[in-house]
Amino acid sequence: MDFGFSPEQEALRDEVRQFIVDNVTPEVKGEVEGDAEGGRGPLVRELYKKIADKGWIGISWPKEYGGQDGSRLDQYIVEEEFSRIGIGVGGAGSGAPALLAAGTDEQKKHFLPGLISGDIVFALGFTEPQAGSDLAGLQCRAVKDGDEYVINGQKMYTSSAHYATHIYLMVRTDPDAPRHRGISIFLIPMDTPGITVRALWTIQNDPPAPVGTTYGQSRTNETFFEDVRVPATCMLGEENDGWYVGAMGLNLDRVGASRYLISVRRDEDIINWVKENKQNGYSLADDPAIRDRLAELWIEAQVCRLMTMRSMSLVERGGNFTYEGAAEKVWAPEHGVKTTETISQILGPYAQLLNGSEGAIKDGIFAHNLMGSFQSGINHGSVQVMRDQIARRGLGLPRG
Repeated sequence: MDFGFSPEQEALRDEVRQFIVDNVTPEVKGEVEGDAEGGRGPLVRELYKKIADKGWIGISWPKEYGGQDGSRLDQYIVEEEFSRIGIGVGGAGSGAPALLAAGTDEQKKHFLPGLISGDIVFALGFTEPQAGSDLAGLQCRAVKDGDEYVINGQKMYTSSAHYATHIYLMVRTDPDAPRHRGISIFLIPMDTPGITVRALWTIQNDPPAPVGTTYGQSRTNETFFEDVRVPATCMLGEENDGWYVGAMGLNLDRVGASRYLISVRRDEDIINWVKENKQNGYSLADDPAIRDRLAELWIEAQVCRLMTMRSMSLVERGGNFTYEGAAEKVWAPEHGVKTTETISQILGPYAQLLNGSEGAIKDGIFAHNLMGSFQSGINHGSVQVMRDQIARRGLGLPRG
């Protein structure tokens, strides 16, 4: 079996890399690295237009909605190259997978071209103060009133809410139904009356995390909904079917280069640093124990890659994609935590020096990665919940 890319795909990668060299200027990088508008200032928005004109956003989406009807592997290649410079073009976190799977034709025609052009940006409204890793415990409520729904409640960690145009909101529409069966999803403009966004500053805010930090965002948000009225046409999928729509979307959303890179960038960073640096004439790359440990981590990182490729192949061929995304979500985050802990052992006290500290390595990226690494076992579904999905959907085991 050939796990490599075709000559045409490698040519696409070269074209994307040259585009980045020609168009991603220091000024653009400055906007990407800044917090203003979530790294989507005027120069970045102009860059997105150029990328969209090349047909590189939503490559695998249907042409009728602005995509290219192209290959998931082509999309992966483009996504990987742009993800390495902090620019997301693959649709991860956009709500697009769920839209494509459960949206009406009108919803797809409205939202998908806007997601491609960058004119529409979604914040994900899932977590609540009392419902984080146990998302089925959410209490944000939507009550039907004629042709509208009235929404009241709160969401936590809505990281894009301060610059997003819309929110992909999971709410409870039937409080009397079993926990997983009374939930619905709404696609709501952020300028709808009654929505309030309040900043929630993270541990990465002061000092700011360097570029390339995994989960290095300095800001997330709390979002409040007070008598927010939305038309019934804002609902994605059927009423009370939101848990299954959301789970399907999240499962598909885990497949792609940006998710894969979250898990393996740390391996690349430490291996490159060890190869390039010597301390007082001594190279860590010559230490057999360190070489052995890094080789083990690199092999595990390649497992992350192969799991991603397998999932994309299944989706590409229209296969039954059930537990594979959950399996990736267990293996990759736990590998990332292991890598971060190993790096801390290799670097010793230097691994604790944050950005701006005297003697900090690579602007403190390894210390900031350590602070952010444990999020990955919870974000986008906890690994414990993912193991349940693997057991039930992959192995056919009964509930506990």
